[in-house]
Amino acid sequence: MDKKYYTKLIHQGNYAAEIELELTESETGWAPYLSLEDAQKLDEIREALKKGNINKARQLARVFKLVPVESYV
Repeated sequence: MDKKYYTKLIHQGNYAAEIELELTESETGWAPYLSLEDAQKLDEIREALKKGNINKARQLARVFKLVPVESYV
């Protein structure tokens, strides 16, 4: 089994979170797949952002606030 790293962005409302995940490659038909811990971490981050708990999300991932870009016309 080979492992590789993947950066995932989660968008929720005015925030985005960036998280490094480990994908496991194997010869089975279900590859690549996440570990249970990484899948639970994704769910925790998504739920924290959804509830507006930015401090919790920041403990688990890099969090960015999204702001609209003004028109230059």
